[in-house]
Amino acid sequence: MNVREARPDERLAVRSIFDVAMLQVPDLLSMELLVAVEDDRVLGAAAVEADGIGDPGEVHAVAVRPRRRGQGIGTALVAAAEERWDPVVAEFDERVRPFYDALDFEVEATGNGRFRGEKRTDAG
Repeated sequence: MNVREARPDERLAVRSIFDVAMLQVPDLLSMELLVAVEDDRVLGAAAVEADGIGDPGEVHAVAVRPRRRGQGIGTALVAAAEERWDPVVAEFDERVRPFYDALDFEVEATGNGRFRGEKRTDAG
């Protein structure tokens, strides 16, 4: 498996993966998209809002094809985001909090069952 930036022709596959996961990403065209691929098949994707490499990155969605979940693909997508942006932040609901806790994000409640997680990779 390889994680890289999505090609324009992969946007439909990314949208499909997010739709199956019931994740709404209305500004998908303006997002930085990372994909996990194997044999030219998109297995999972992450949509990140960021100004540039090294700047903060806000994860709007991470999703993996249902049959490939639990295989470290989501973890690899977030790790790739951490290599590009600092800090990496995400807002999410309680059902995915264990995912971000396992990735050592600093998580705090924001109210109404929502959470915000942040992970810094720099030394300062």
